[in-house]
Amino acid sequence: MVLDPFTLLVITAAMAAASALYLAAEWGIVRERSLLLWSAGFALVTVGSSLALLRSSGYMLFGIWFPNGLLIVAHWLFLAGVAGFTRVRLPHAWWLLAVVWLAMLLLPDGPWWSKAMMCVQSLLIALIAVRAGLLLRPQDGALSVGAAQLRFVLLAHGLFYLAKAVSTMAPDAIVNLASFRGAVIQISLVEGVMAIMLLAMSMTGTERHRREERIAQIAARDPLTALDNRRALYLRAPQLLEQASPASPGALLLIDIDHFKQVNDLHGHDAGDRLLLALSDLIRAALPQGALAARLGGDEFVILLRNVSGAAAQALGQGLREAFAQQARAMFATPEPVSLSIGATLFDQPDMELSHWLKRADEALYASKRKGRDRMELVPVANGRAD
Repeated sequence: MVLDPFTLLVITAAMAAASALYLAAEWGIVRERSLLLWSAGFALVTVGSSLALLRSSGYMLFGIWFPNGLLIVAHWLFLAGVAGFTRVRLPHAWWLLAVVWLAMLLLPDGPWWSKAMMCVQSLLIALIAVRAGLLLRPQDGALSVGAAQLRFVLLAHGLFYLAKAVSTMAPDAIVNLASFRGAVIQISLVEGVMAIMLLAMSMTGTERHRREERIAQIAARDPLTALDNRRALYLRAPQLLEQASPASPGALLLIDIDHFKQVNDLHGHDAGDRLLLALSDLIRAALPQGALAARLGGDEFVILLRNVSGAAAQALGQGLREAFAQQARAMFATPEPVSLSIGATLFDQPDMELSHWLKRADEALYASKRKGRDRMELVPVANGRAD
């Protein structure tokens, strides 16, 4: 097959249509707005490439300039999709790009007009593509493979159009828009086919990585309180435990709701869920920077604090206990007061596992229960032994 401009346009339209349909199908599954914007962009490329087939018959408006406008809009949709993916709000000034292109259409025709129009169009696409690539900045030192590929393709695509803008304004440039002759046009079509293929693959990979991250986050969260679950606690705790030392100990607080069953029996399980949510909100509000909180199951919660004294851990626990008791009284009436029992331990040995400190805090929790509930028992440690 000879890759003449006509054939390249047919291939471009077919690939863009396939990309649009595939991204639309992905959007139908995950309902991610970026996928819909990218799909719409490829759909416009499909329409524009199909209309561009008319240019060989001399239809300047519908064969050249209208498809060029659709190409600019398609790239703007790619930019909007990247902005949505990166949670960045685009300034309204980006709408001025359409004004610039429309202003060029209103200028009087002349021997220079086709070159100037192609230069402006190329500059607009270059600006949009480069901006979209720059939005995909590495966060926390790394990008996902799909996002890194998308960033590279967008930047390379933008730089190509920048070079195209420069080349079209050269005195000896070969640009014949009414026919399919011209090296600039043919090179641009080849680059367009490659860009469509790479963009579609990178966009899909980028969104799939985001989806996998979201699934991992859901798997690590307690579905009711949105705190970490037991699995996430065991995965994240070792990093915090490793920071402990005799000079900078940490603390583990094991929390249990007293008389929680009465709330469920008297007011229903929905009331129990509301009480658990209230406690999780209090825990989240009291949590200092760098600490961990998780729901172990039922009405049992755990807090891990780093670089904290026994007095500071005691103050946090007591403040949490008092705030919860007050809120529980306001929410539900029960024969026995609904309160918190807290067992806590300091830890200063980075080589000890989480289960060791949980066991020690559990012993302190049962001591709190035995002494009448609604209290906090703290076990300090020195040289690995309880004081």
